[in-house]
Amino acid sequence: MAEVLYSDIKFKRARGNTDASSRRSGVTWERVALLVLSVLLAAALTALGVTHETCPRCEDGWEPHGGKCYFFSSVTLTWNKSRNQCISMRGDLVVINNREEQRFLESRVMEKKEAYEYKFWIGLTDSKKEGEWLWVDDAQLDPSLTFWREGQPDNRAWATSDGQWNPDGEDCVVMGEKDGATDLKSWDDRYCKYSQKYICEKPEKA
Repeated sequence: MAEVLYSDIKFKRARGNTDASSRRSGVTWERVALLVLSVLLAAALTALGVTHETCPRCEDGWEPHGGKCYFFSSVTLTWNKSRNQCISMRGDLVVINNREEQRFLESRVMEKKEAYEYKFWIGLTDSKKEGEWLWVDDAQLDPSLTFWREGQPDNRAWATSDGQWNPDGEDCVVMGEKDGATDLKSWDDRYCKYSQKYICEKPEKA
């Protein structure tokens, strides 16, 4: 009888030790699995962050600034052809919304000007109604936010190639001053069929 009881006690102790060992082993594996998952998650988040930071905000040839992408042409076109070119690139001629944007554009135009050809078309015109200046998005020009050169706009008539005066006057707007603008005032109305460089804009990639 004593032997049976002793054996039972030994068996129960042994089984108890096994259960405890299994529990300890289970806890260890859970910790290892949790650690591995944490490392994988951290690596994935890091990879996503790097991808987001290195993903270009603008296409090649476009410059990012203030949530928009800007394209400064190297060729000259009429105002309408310039606008069509911008639209073909999923943008439009630039609409200037504040002084900071005007300052950025003026500085870039100064860097990109060549000889006398230093002016660029922007998306402002009064071709629909003389004196009513509209942006290409149909927004009216804010009188408190204009950057006309002194004496502009003047709607001066242009002489055509055959020496005749053009009665259409100047209905489209360029920006840029050869020697730099005073107080950012560099807008000038021009004959829309004159060839100038141009500035396109569109939103940055999401």
